[in-house]
Amino acid sequence: MVPKRKPRKAAAIRSAVVPIAAIERRIYVIREQKVMLDRDLAELYGVRTMALKQQVKRNANRFPPDFTFRLSKLEAESLISQNVISTRRSFSRVLPSAFTEQGVAMLSSVLKSERAAQVNVFIMRAFVRMREVLANQRSLLQKLDELEKKYQTHDTDIKAIFDALKMLIQVPAPPRRKIGFIAQAPNR
Repeated sequence: MVPKRKPRKAAAIRSAVVPIAAIERRIYVIREQKVMLDRDLAELYGVRTMALKQQVKRNANRFPPDFTFRLSKLEAESLISQNVISTRRSFSRVLPSAFTEQGVAMLSSVLKSERAAQVNVFIMRAFVRMREVLANQRSLLQKLDELEKKYQTHDTDIKAIFDALKMLIQVPAPPRRKIGFIAQAPNR
C-alpha cells in the first residue's frame, strides 16, 4: 500500500477561488510601491516559483524595471524581520523578485493558463480596492486638516470672549475715600 502524498499548496489553491482579502495580505509596500513577491504570485497562479522566474527571464523585454525588480539583501532582511517571510531558508539562492501592479498584469500574458487569467482578475481587483481605500484615507486626512485649521483659533477666540464677559460682569468698586488731611484751596 502506497501512502497518500500530501497535496502541494499550489495544487490546493488551484481548485479554489482566491478571496481578495488573501491577495491583499500579500501586497507589500517596497520602495514606495505596492508590489507582490514572486513566491506569492507563483503560489496563487499554481506554478512553481522557478517556472515563474523562467517565464519572466524568457520574456525580459516585457518586464522593465518599473514592472519588476529584485529585492536587495536589506529589503529581504526587512521582510524577514517583519515576519512577512518566515525564515531566510524561504528564499532560494537568489533574492526574491517584486512585481508592481503592471508587472502582475504582464505576468498573466506570459503565463498562458486559464488559472493565470482567473487569478489575475482577482489580483487586479485587490490592487484597485487598495487604491480606493488609500484614496478614502487621503480625503479623510484632508478633511481632518481642514477642521483643525478651522478650529485652531477657537481656543483664543473663546478666551477673549470670556475675558470680555468677566469685564462686563465685574461691578466697579466704589471709589475709595482718601485717607489723611485734605486741604481746600482758599477762595479769592
